Parts: sequence; C-alpha cells; structure tokens
Amino acid sequence: MTEVPLGGPAARTGRGSDSHARRVGPGWYVKIILMAAVNALGLYGAWSAVVVGSWGVAVFLALAVAAADWVYFSRRMLPGKYLYPGLLFLLAFQLFVMLYTGYVAFTNYGDGHNSTKQDAIAAISAQNERRVEGSATYPVTVVERDGELGLAILRDGEAVVGDADTPLEPAAGSDDGARVTAVDGWTTLDFAALVERSAEITELRVPFSDDPADGGLRTQDGSLGFVAAPRLVYDDATDTFTDSRSGATYAPDDHGNFVSAGGEALTPGWRVGVGLENFTAIFTEKGLAGPFLQVLVWTFAFAALSVITTFGLGLFLAMVFDDPRVKGRKVYRALLILPYAFPAFLATLVWRGMLNERFGWVNEVLLGGADVPWLTDPLLAKFSVLAVNLWLGFPYMFLVCTGALQSIPGDVVESARVDGASRLRTIRSIVLPLLMVSTAPLLISSFAFNFNNFALIYMLTGGGPHFEGAPVLVGHTDILISMVYSVAFESGVKQYGLASAVSLLIFVIVGVISWLGFRRTRTLEEL
Repeated sequence: MTEVPLGGPAARTGRGSDSHARRVGPGWYVKIILMAAVNALGLYGAWSAVVVGSWGVAVFLALAVAAADWVYFSRRMLPGKYLYPGLLFLLAFQLFVMLYTGYVAFTNYGDGHNSTKQDAIAAISAQNERRVEGSATYPVTVVERDGELGLAILRDGEAVVGDADTPLEPAAGSDDGARVTAVDGWTTLDFAALVERSAEITELRVPFSDDPADGGLRTQDGSLGFVAAPRLVYDDATDTFTDSRSGATYAPDDHGNFVSAGGEALTPGWRVGVGLENFTAIFTEKGLAGPFLQVLVWTFAFAALSVITTFGLGLFLAMVFDDPRVKGRKVYRALLILPYAFPAFLATLVWRGMLNERFGWVNEVLLGGADVPWLTDPLLAKFSVLAVNLWLGFPYMFLVCTGALQSIPGDVVESARVDGASRLRTIRSIVLPLLMVSTAPLLISSFAFNFNNFALIYMLTGGGPHFEGAPVLVGHTDILISMVYSVAFESGVKQYGLASAVSLLIFVIVGVISWLGFRRTRTLEEL
C-alpha cells in the first residue's frame, strides 16, 4: 500500500477544492449581487455629479466605490468589512457637515449672496430688463426642439425663430398671415403644453439680433411677445454695470455686491469670504450683541439647571424606591418612567396647550380661570421651560440612579453603619461618591444634550417672547441652537454665514466643557 504524503498533490487538491467550494457558495453569489448593486449606484451617482459639475461629489463617490470593492473582496480586511459602512457615513454626514459649516461661517452666504458672481450678473441683467419704448407687439408661437424652447414670429413678413442661445433667424415654415403656425425642424406647443411649461416660457429670452443692445424677445403668456432690453448693461472689460438711463456705474466690492459711488447696491450679490466678520458681528453689531449675550447666559443656565433638577429629582425618587420598606415599588417605578416612554415632542405640545394663557388646563382648571402668562412673560416662560424639561427628563435620571444604587455593594453601606455613620453621613460619604463614578459621564452628556435641546424650545415657546428691536427673530427662551435656526430660516433674510458662526461657537463651548468635565471625573476613579 502506497502512502500519500500529507503535503502531496492529493492533499493540495483536496484543500483547493474545499477552498473553492467555500468561495463559490451561496454567500459568495449574494455578495457579488450586492456589490454589483453598490458599484452600479455609486458609479451612477458619480456620473450624475459629473454632469451637473459637482466634481467633489463625483470623486468622493468614485473613491467610496473603489474602497468598498477593496475591503469586501480582500481576505485581509475582515475588520474593515464591519467598520467601512460606519466610517463612510461618518465622513459623509459628520465630517463633511462640520467642515462645510466651518467654511460657510467665514462667508456671507445667505439670501442675496447664495451663488457665484456669474450667476449674479445674469440675474441682475434679467431682473432689470424693460420693454423697449416704441417696440411692436408680436404674435408669438412657442416651439420646441430637443427639449429646448424657442420663439417664432413674423418679422417684416418673414418667419424667424430662435432660442435662448441663438438669435432670431429666418426659418422655413408656414403662417396664417399674422402668426407663425409651424417651423421646419421644430414642434409647435399646444395649449396644454403651454400651460405645463408656463414658468419656462415666462423666463425665456430670445436675442432679437446678434447685437445685445437690441434686447431680446420675451412673452408673458405664450401668445404675444415684445422686445425687452436690460436697463443695467454689464461691461465685461471694466467689470461694471451701467444704468442706461441715469448713467450711474456699479462696481464690485469686497462683500459680493455691485455698488454705486453713492452706496446703492444691486441685488443679488454673490458669495465671498468675509473673514471673521460673522464672529465679530455677534459681539459688536448693534441690536444683535445684547440679545446674543442674553441667549448665551440663558443657554448655560438652562443646561445646568436642567441637569441639576432632573438629576436631583431622579436621585431622590431612586433612593426612596430603593428602600425595601416601600410597598409596591415595581408599580411605582413603572408609573414614573411613563413620561420618558411618551414621545418628547408630543408631550411638549401637550404642555404647550395646558399652559395656554387663555384656554390652558392649568389656568382654567387648577387656577380657577386665572390669567397667568406662562409662555408669554419672559420670566414665567423660562420657568415653564425648566418645569416641562424636568417632567420630561427626571425619568431618565431615575432609571440611571436606580441602576447605580443597585450596583453599590451592600457590605460597604453596612460597614459604614456598623462604624456608627448616620444615614445622611452614609449617603454623603459613601453612596453619592460611588454613585458619581457611574453617573458623572452621563451628567456631562446630559448637559451637552440640553445645551442643544432644540425640540423643547421650538415646540413649547418657539423661542418667545421675542426681543424688541433685534435684527433677527430671537427671544427670551431661545438657546443658542434655536437662535441658529432662527437666524438661518425664520428671520426674514436667511443668514447662513452668521448661523454657521454661532454653530461653531456652540461646538467649541460644548467641546471645552465636555473635555473639562471628563478630566474632572478622572478624580473619581480613585474611589
């Protein structure tokens, strides 16, 4: 009988066959299908980004797809298979957002400054077009070719047609003596198509000739057209706008606007870097610095008082129901966590109705028809915010403290009592220090959460009552994060640069406080 060496061909063949079988099992085909879908979606997204000119997005998607293929088809990247999705979302939804917010904070991005200079020039030219005096009214026919709209008219008895990029030029077609009815190579839009694309038709401007000074053909209803010319004429050589009526000249400034010698600015402008102006405006601009400082102080007070009150009440209740002499502790504990189980934003809306000054249950039932301005008086509104947050937050602290108390060794407490320590001394010297070891990090995170507790403020008071005379819509109960939302979206003029500057301040403040807090909690580890 011939022995086959363990390292011989048969053994190698066997191992290779097993390895191949494992590699081409059902899981392998599922992975191939999933990765094919990932590659298809990623490359489609990259191509779409290239089409619209978003090269940064295209490069990111291409690199993400390449990294996914490398990670999931490599035998050496087993940890990466689990880390890759999280890292990808971290880059896309956290790191990118942080970096972009930082970039916007140093710009004038907002209403009137939300695009490029070329877009601003085109918008100013279009917005200042006026009908040429003495120009005729032309019966127009709206036509389409390859998805592009055009206008056709009879000029000097001859059919001419053009689109946004091509001036009116002669074309073969037919007419009824007053209006062009058909143009060779173009499709005439019917009434339904005119209604469907009315917005595009209204914005369409067809150059009347090769000379830009002749203006362009426009129509408001798709039936009659007129020749309009811009009142403000842009000169590319001098980079200025000139008013054809007054002769005033508008030159670009360093804040993204065309401005005349008299200080009149044309709108819209364009986005430019403004350095630290957004940050200095928060502290120096008249009408904004005062409300901001009040909001800053209230934010600290709100976050600190929220943590203190919720932790205090939660700890008290946890210690009460940790006593074995209390009957029905399980029932009471279940009842106490009900506010935490109920969605917070719905509970906040319920409290807003209950605290209504005229029809709220608190005033009408509990106070017998009193007229207490719980949400409209600056001081009472702050008290109401803290009270509602106490209602929403104490169950969480109650659960945390209950678990922490039950984890404290009973023999430690018993030893203190044997040594003659009173109940209060035991709590102060034994229970609370041990409790803080596990709850201190949670208190820091609770402070950070309440520092950015946007939902409570927005749902309960909307930030009101508002400061009078402030250039932005901000109020006595606003915290920094709700102020950011108001500046960005609710103050009439959207100021994304200023809002991003405040966001960076929030990030720095919360980061510094958390860092100091965690350093402080290290001293508890000695226990």
